[in-house]
Amino acid sequence: MNRGLPLAGLRVIEFVHMIMGPTCGLVLADLGAEVIKIEPLEGDNTRRLIGTGAGFWATYNRNKKSMALDLKSPAGVQIASELIATADVVIENFRPGAMDKLRLGYEETKKVRPDIIYCSLKGFLPGPYEQRTALDEVVQMMGGLAYMTGPEGRPLRAGASVNDIMGGMFGAIAILAAVHERKTSGRGQLVQSALFENNVFLVAQHMMQYTVTGKSAAPMPDRLSAWAVYDVFDTADGEQLFVGVVSDTQWKVFCESFAVSEFVGDASLATNNQRVEARERILPLLRRRFARMSKAELMEACERAGLPYAPIVKPNELFEDPHLNASDGFAEVTLADGRRVRTPKLPFEMDGRRFGTELDLPMPGSHSYELLEELGYSEAEIDLFAATGVVAYQDGMVGRV
Repeated sequence: MNRGLPLAGLRVIEFVHMIMGPTCGLVLADLGAEVIKIEPLEGDNTRRLIGTGAGFWATYNRNKKSMALDLKSPAGVQIASELIATADVVIENFRPGAMDKLRLGYEETKKVRPDIIYCSLKGFLPGPYEQRTALDEVVQMMGGLAYMTGPEGRPLRAGASVNDIMGGMFGAIAILAAVHERKTSGRGQLVQSALFENNVFLVAQHMMQYTVTGKSAAPMPDRLSAWAVYDVFDTADGEQLFVGVVSDTQWKVFCESFAVSEFVGDASLATNNQRVEARERILPLLRRRFARMSKAELMEACERAGLPYAPIVKPNELFEDPHLNASDGFAEVTLADGRRVRTPKLPFEMDGRRFGTELDLPMPGSHSYELLEELGYSEAEIDLFAATGVVAYQDGMVGRV
């Protein structure tokens, strides 16, 4: 690992799967923490998902070491406990109570490492719902996001795992805050992040809209927009483009750039709120105007005028995005079949640095042998662990199959 990275020297043990936990670990790993993934002997089930889950493993597990361990065996639990004793942080995102049954919950763990930062990533923070089984879809439905996304009467989940990903990110933020606090207090602590509370944070603006106006927020397809021109328009070549005009200054520029003589100097459209009330007058004219322009012509005109615009893009088309490619937006990883592929990096930079791949995607148990050696186990002991199904390790790390 690159010791010049911001979190170099921080050791993290993660007991995670799917998206939420791996995202939390990924943030720390990309920033230089040594993240050790504890997974079953056959590897995390996330590795084998198909359909919409086929990209989970490759997206969220770079820069991590793999320890393949049978946590149903006393020896496996003992090895995990010994690893925790060397760590700064533990992350887990299994069902409530699962880690306690393994004797690897927070109360047991802090006996091994009193100053441990232990992050539990759950469906719900402590309260009446905390024992419920949660998924991103579950909390989107009960947390108002699905209602806001689909048209009236047709709740629709968002097109990405927004709560899983953001819940993991908030977990990483809480971990870093706890690590910072430990520098002065000397104490570890339990931190938690949850899908439901994350979802509520996402819809907070709509909750507060009700507080301010006394009216419930309408679903996005039926909403009263805060701006008159803030929509998707069809173009002459059968394409679509989003165009937004979000200030009085932009409105003047827009009218001049597109020579909309019908609106230039119209005092009844001088303010944003006046234009919102006049959307039924404004939008039909603009739709006719834009329908005579090609997508490229409309984009060029918006670019010249400095107006917000966006083509409608499929996720796979982003691999060819000129900005992402020019701005070092992708990290490379190797899939299990040997293909080298690109995946998006964390969406920020520090002092001009983007954070990429320091360790490639691990095979199940890629680092088991070296980690056991570090803990003081002999070759004979490690071979016995492997023979009795306590651990598994991969060829390529220390020359063993």
